[in-house]
Amino acid sequence: MNNENLLKTKVEEALIKLGFKEYINLIEISLTKDKKFGDYSCNIAMKLASTLKDNPRKIANSIIGAIDKTDIDKLEIAGPGFINFFMSQDSFKKVVKEILDKGSSYGNGVKKNKAINIEFVSANPTGYLHLGHARGAAVGDSLARILSKAGYDVCREYYVNDAGNQINNLGISVFLRYKELFNEKITLGDDMYHGQEIIEVAKILKDKYEDSLLKEDEKTVLELCKNEAKNILLKQIFDDLDLFNVKFDVVSFELDVRKNNAVEKEIEYLKDHIYKQDGALVLKTSDYLDDKDRVIVKSNGDYTYFMPDIVYHLNKLGRGFDILIDVLGADHHGYINRMKSVLMMHGYSKDALEVQLIQMVRIFKDGEEIKLSKRTGQTITLRELCQEAGVDAIRYYFVNRSGGSHLDFDINLAREQSSSNPVFYAQYAYARLNKVLKLDNNKHQLDSSVNNLNHIEEIELMKLLLEYPGTIENCALLREPYLMTNYIYKLANSIHSFYSECRIILEDDEKLTSSRLALAKAASIVMKDALNLIGVKALENM
Repeated sequence: MNNENLLKTKVEEALIKLGFKEYINLIEISLTKDKKFGDYSCNIAMKLASTLKDNPRKIANSIIGAIDKTDIDKLEIAGPGFINFFMSQDSFKKVVKEILDKGSSYGNGVKKNKAINIEFVSANPTGYLHLGHARGAAVGDSLARILSKAGYDVCREYYVNDAGNQINNLGISVFLRYKELFNEKITLGDDMYHGQEIIEVAKILKDKYEDSLLKEDEKTVLELCKNEAKNILLKQIFDDLDLFNVKFDVVSFELDVRKNNAVEKEIEYLKDHIYKQDGALVLKTSDYLDDKDRVIVKSNGDYTYFMPDIVYHLNKLGRGFDILIDVLGADHHGYINRMKSVLMMHGYSKDALEVQLIQMVRIFKDGEEIKLSKRTGQTITLRELCQEAGVDAIRYYFVNRSGGSHLDFDINLAREQSSSNPVFYAQYAYARLNKVLKLDNNKHQLDSSVNNLNHIEEIELMKLLLEYPGTIENCALLREPYLMTNYIYKLANSIHSFYSECRIILEDDEKLTSSRLALAKAASIVMKDALNLIGVKALENM
């Protein structure tokens, strides 16, 4: 049990002793920002003051009197009624044995019995993955890893829009480029796809079919071009995601979602919430959370993109997921309440859907912003970015701030091998510990009791290791992977301080060496696991 949970239990027991059992759900234990106020703090006395109509410092004093003092060196009342806890060193030392016993399962949350579907990236198969997709991939995958670690059943899903005008235009664009390769003059309209990848797909089709497609029925050819292009570009997308250390459990296709008249059946189900306006069908989402009603079928009979999306979300919930998380670009802000509204029409809670909005990234190199790909003349691609800066650097930096905040990414800094680069700083911390452990080569048996570790840097490192499970829970609860990078940086800083101030292998002190090696091993386990939660490799050597 970490110290925060330990103290929460102690305060709960104290409140029960005092006859205040009904208030134990109000207890919160937080880390102090300034160590002169102890290690942890609790504001329960101030929360109870108005209810009990008593002075909060007096209530705090009563709680202190009822608390079991085991593992606590000192208790103080601060300010208007904060209870500050100064923990005994022994309370921190227990973590080393726990980590060595549990290994990479240290920090695993209790089973939540909640299934979460997290959909992210879901780029249309009409081009390469670019910069915007990269941040969504980093945030979505890191969040999935953290939620799994916290005890949720997590399914990573990619949704392919392979129906409608955009995919038809893909087929037309590829066929036009194919004809161009046989010296036919073509004109690409504004609604066609102009990217380099379309030319490359056309070249693949030329190699495969030679000129035979020029002799086929155009309807048949366009269908073939559409399907071939979709498959080729999807393979490229998933190859790029694999390079980026991102994998999916499920890939869903819009064509499959639409099967068995699913869209038509949904429109029938929603008929009491639909009205006609200028020949279009409009859904009364403003009756729920939306700021206005939304068109679902255009006056020409075509579905808006929102309509099959409704069916898709219901499909996911129908598969037994308790919570859906969509990781979307910041331009989808208006999408949130309209989709929640439809789910509410089906009797679901508005909380069944959560949306993480991802802001844009700007890339800088040599002091200048990079906007375009050198190869395609369009937005810089994910693959190019990985080649420029490395996967680990991008994964780390792209979750280093909340997804809702704009991000500037400096390639020069990401390549820098110094403490100014937090990725290098964290990986180097792990590599230093690994080097010492390899140097010892199991000559010393690890002393997990670490009773003789009393140096300030040793104690501070053990305190941070104790924080790891709580950090995971907090990241999962708030759906914010950047809190993990904050923790990783603090842990790296503490490891470097421990490494510099406390010589680990001592020829003249076997016992202290065994204890410090045990702490080094515990810290390396946590650092490797924390880096893995954001998809960054823990490098053995640097």
